[in-house]
Amino acid sequence: MTEKQPTVFVPHGGGPCFFMDWNPPDAWDRHRRFLEDLPASLPARPKALLVISGHWEERIFTLQTNPAPPLLFDYQGFPQHTYQLAWPAPGEPALATRVRALLEDAGFQTGADAARGFDHGVFVPLKVAFPEADIPTVQLSLRDDLDPEAHLAVGRALAPLRDEGVLIIGSGNTYHNMGKMMRAMRGGPDGPVYGGDFDRWLTSAVTHEDPAVRHAMLAEWEQAPGARDANPREEHLIPLHVVAGAALADRGEKSLEDHVLGAVESAFRFG
Repeated sequence: MTEKQPTVFVPHGGGPCFFMDWNPPDAWDRHRRFLEDLPASLPARPKALLVISGHWEERIFTLQTNPAPPLLFDYQGFPQHTYQLAWPAPGEPALATRVRALLEDAGFQTGADAARGFDHGVFVPLKVAFPEADIPTVQLSLRDDLDPEAHLAVGRALAPLRDEGVLIIGSGNTYHNMGKMMRAMRGGPDGPVYGGDFDRWLTSAVTHEDPAVRHAMLAEWEQAPGARDANPREEHLIPLHVVAGAALADRGEKSLEDHVLGAVESAFRFG
């Protein structure tokens, strides 16, 4: 009997952050442990992973249909060994077809990309969480208008996948003002910590007991305190809207709060 999966939003860090040396050396330890512990927190081994990353946008919602996706090293300026990483998870064209059917039944236009590989919003965190790379994985793009209502609605359309054993993962960052983070990092471990106001608001939205209120708050996220400081552009936040939509009535909880590179980064789980 298939166990119903939760939906999760994970912050995927910066570039290949879990696979290189940092100062201080424990900068990403808490985040790494969270990802390592993720599989054991699930009700059963997922039959497949559907991942929505902040690093893929298309005019219409697009499914990766590559049966053997390569890795897209879509980061720059990192040590050479980080461009040799491997995470050979198989694709799952049948799941991509199922996702397209669900979205089109909900009124969304969809597309397919048979060549695309996994970007670092997928393979960097999942290489930590699922190092065996043996669970079929499909990536779904964001729509490039980044409309919060549309992405919440896409999540609702995807909700039946949870009962089919598919783990829906949103991969982004709750704070993604890279300029401020780099300045804080240069200032050392005792520098300012950014994003607290927005993180508190976001936590109150995700954990609200009334799903209609949660939906309304997330749809109007730009009105939150510190919203545009935390997300000058929202592509790293909007994957959260997809997993929140797929939660339906399940209440959210904060599963990680980490202070790293001068910012508050949080993970959330529904169900």
